[in-house]
Parts: sequence; structure tokens; C-alpha cells
Amino acid sequence: MEKLTLTIRHVLERKSFQGARLIAGHEGLDREVKWSHVLEVQDLDSLINGGELILTTGVGLQLDLMTQFHYVKKLIDRQVSCLCIEIGPYFEEIPEEIIKLADFHAFPIIIFEKKVRFVDITQDLHTYIINQHHQMLSQLDTMSRKFNSLSLTHNGILKILQELNHFFKQSAIFITEKPKLYYYPSESKVWETQIRLLLEQSSGHYAEPNSLVVGGQSFAILPIEGLGQVLGHLCLQRSQTVPEDFAFLILDRAALAIAQILLRDRTIEERKQNNEDDFVRNLINGRPVDDEDLQTFVPVPSKNMYYRIFHIQLAISEKNLHPSDWEEIKLQRLMSIRTLLKRCGFFPALSCSKNSITAIACFLADNRVKEEKSRSLQAIEQIREMNGSNYIDGQLCQFGISSVYQAFSQANKAYAEALKVEEMCQKGVAESPFYEDLGLYKILLEIKDPDFLRTYADSYLAPIFEYDNKMDSNLFETLAVYLESNGSKKDTAERLFIVRQTLYHRLEKLEMILGADFMAPANRLALESAVKAYRILL
Repeated sequence: MEKLTLTIRHVLERKSFQGARLIAGHEGLDREVKWSHVLEVQDLDSLINGGELILTTGVGLQLDLMTQFHYVKKLIDRQVSCLCIEIGPYFEEIPEEIIKLADFHAFPIIIFEKKVRFVDITQDLHTYIINQHHQMLSQLDTMSRKFNSLSLTHNGILKILQELNHFFKQSAIFITEKPKLYYYPSESKVWETQIRLLLEQSSGHYAEPNSLVVGGQSFAILPIEGLGQVLGHLCLQRSQTVPEDFAFLILDRAALAIAQILLRDRTIEERKQNNEDDFVRNLINGRPVDDEDLQTFVPVPSKNMYYRIFHIQLAISEKNLHPSDWEEIKLQRLMSIRTLLKRCGFFPALSCSKNSITAIACFLADNRVKEEKSRSLQAIEQIREMNGSNYIDGQLCQFGISSVYQAFSQANKAYAEALKVEEMCQKGVAESPFYEDLGLYKILLEIKDPDFLRTYADSYLAPIFEYDNKMDSNLFETLAVYLESNGSKKDTAERLFIVRQTLYHRLEKLEMILGADFMAPANRLALESAVKAYRILL
């Protein structure tokens, strides 16, 4: 690969710098020059971006040492690449203090002891830099086409890493959550474990293009994304001869090709799961399933293997779709949810309809922590973050999660639980997506006769409804919140956004209607169950 970075070392080799002399900052010869700029003023903050080669005669500077010192220090702080000074009436010589400052910061200072035409220097350097950028774009296009071509070949990921190594002459590594390793050349394997550990400890720090240092070696890191998730990280050992921006552009093209390979492989895997949908539907509806399917789609039963059933109600039912369009949408949804659940520690078997997704989410856990909910909540949170790019709008989804089971013969019972809690969440009755958090609702939901529930609720609440209708008041809401707040007047008033005096007045009315002992344990339980029965009927 030809040199793509213009450094101070290269600048000194150019014809326009034949009469120049480097007097300070000899250790900074590899600084990159991004542009050249003639600067004759002290107020430079708005004129400097960093990476410039500055040309000056000193005409705009005061001649005292302190001004010159602060001027050079400001250039160093603004990440200027180099300062070129024409020796003359404004800078007759470079003070020793400035030379020491430049040496300390490896900041090159070049002097012209004879008059030079700054216009010739800037024209020469700018022409080189522009040609260099054109060369980069040409190479970027060439590499992009190579990557796309390699993505269609067998073992394409390794071949893309080989191409990166051939171009940059540096180690290239691709790291995923799976144990399979991709790296080139073979000695690059030594970096893989350390980089993987840093990525695992980063808490999302490398979800954007970034750099990290491992064993004294700098690596450019680029996340590879697909299905709205990070599928892996592409790592390239950094080279001082290649501009950072250009290196990340090449990596971006390589990452896109690798993402296409990964998504194509997952699509093929997903298409092989055609029988999985029927298997899940048979299992959750209590129909018999083949032992062969059981071994294929769910983990082998063991004493530490459990499962929950997730029911995800989608906001939009895909109607009037061409069968081929629906198959593509279904495939994208299944790949997204499967990848997400696996990342959260589940072994999922999935079924997808046009308005819902059902997952038998198996997981390993010790008996003492099998009821632990964090991994399920993590999965829900990640689904909520989906923005429709995978045909799932997570913010509009409703969730129902069953209790923990071990025997697959109880899958139909688990599925019924998931449906019930999802329905309660959709009505706004329940806040938690877990069936075990439904409390008294679990009993009431088992009562199949709605007329019985209505009669039961009315037997306790009818006088309150009559009073609310007649007086246009809110006694029912007050009662419900008062019961949920365990009789705390302070919490009830805050939740209802009313003053205490108003609450006391309403409670007096409730005592008149229900009796002064309506908060006695037996009466309170009856009222709570009546309120919940009424909410189920809404």
C-alpha cells in the first residue's frame, strides 16, 4: 500500500522545503499534515481545526518572548502539526525557551532562513493532499468491490480479514459472542482473548467506532450491526502510515460485507426452522409432538433446565400481504427475537403469527434462582428498543410471561398464563408482565363465567357506582387507590392529586355507604377482589 498520510518527514523531502531547516521537535516528524495555513494573527482559536502546518513571518505578533511563548503553546494545545517560520525582521531568531517547549511536546518547528513564497508552498501541499484524497477514494471503491465479491465466496469472513491484512499489513480480527474465532494472520490470535475481555467489560462503550490499546498495541474497533443489534466487532491493528479516518472507512466497508455474510447465514438457518413453528404451536396448544422434534427444537431436559413462555403481542397485524412479503417479514421478526433471546441467556423455540410472537424460552438455572426475572426483563427492555427496522415496534408491544416450568407437558398451561397476563397488561390492570405477580387476579381469571364476576362485583360496589353516577363523584377510584395504598391516607392523596381534606371527605362518604369497618381484614379482602373482578370485566 502506498503512503497515504502526509507527515512532517514527507514535507521536508519536498522541493518547496529544500531551503528549510528543522530546529525543534525532531521526535514529531511522523505527525500527520491535513492542511497548510498562513497565519499572522494571535487570535487563532476560530481559525485552527488541528492537523495544520502553519506558515508565518511573525508580522502579527508582538516581539516580546512571553507573547511568542504563549503563541507556540496555543498552537501545540490546538493539535497543530508543525510551525514554519520565515526568519526576518519579526522573528530574527527562535528563542531557546521556545525550542525547549517544542522539543518537550515533540512539536516540529521549521525555519526558512531565506525568503520563500508561501503561496508556492501551500499550492504544493494542497495539491498533494487533494491528490492523496482522490487516491483514498479510488482505493476505498476498489476495496469495497473486493469485500462484496469475497462476501459471496466460501469462508468469506476469513478472506475479508486476509484482504484487510494484505492492504494494511496489520492484524485483522473479527470477534462475536460465539466461540468461533476469525483472525489473520495466525499470530493475531494472541490479541483475541484480551480484546474480547475488554469488549465484555466495556458496557456498550464500543457500540460506536472507537480505539483500544492491548499490550501496547493500538486497535481500531468497529461494531458490525444487523437486525438492530451488534453482531460482532471488527478489529484492525493500527498503523501510523494510514489516516485514522481512512482506516475506519475501509473497516466500514469490510463490516458491511461481513454483516451481509452473517445475515445470509442466519437467514439460511432460520429457513431450516420451518417445522419449528408447528412444533411450538402443537406444544402450547396441548397437542402431541414427536420426540424427534422435541430433541431438535428444545434443549435436552435436565434438573437445571427450566423454561418460561413469552407471548409478545404486536401492535399491527400485517393484513393483505402477498405470501412472499409475509414470509420475509416473518423471517426478519424471528431472526431478531431469536438473536435477542439467545443474547439474554435463553435457548428459544419460536412461533410467529401476523400479530404475535410466542417463545418457549429455556434457560439453565440453579433451583434457588430459577424464579429470578432479570434476564426476562432484559429481553423485554431490548425488544422495547426496537424501532420498526425489524418489522417490530417495541414501544407498542405488550408482553405476557408465564411462571417457570420444567416439564414440556405443561407448556399449554404456561401459554395460557402468558396470554392472561398479557391481556391484563393490555387492559392496564397489571403492570408486571409476569404471571406470578398477578396476585388475586390469578384466582379471578380462573372464573370463566363473566356474569358471576359481574354479580360478585356489584354485590359490593353497586352502591358506590350509584353514588358516583348521581353525584358525578370519584368514590370508586378513591376506594381502589386507597386499597392499593394499604390504607395510607398520605399516599392515596398524592396518587389522586388531591388535598388531605378532600380525601377525608371522600372516606367519610365511603364509610357511610360501606360501613365504618370496610377496612377490616375480611371486608377489605372482599372489596379488593370485587374491584379486581370489575377491572377484569372492563
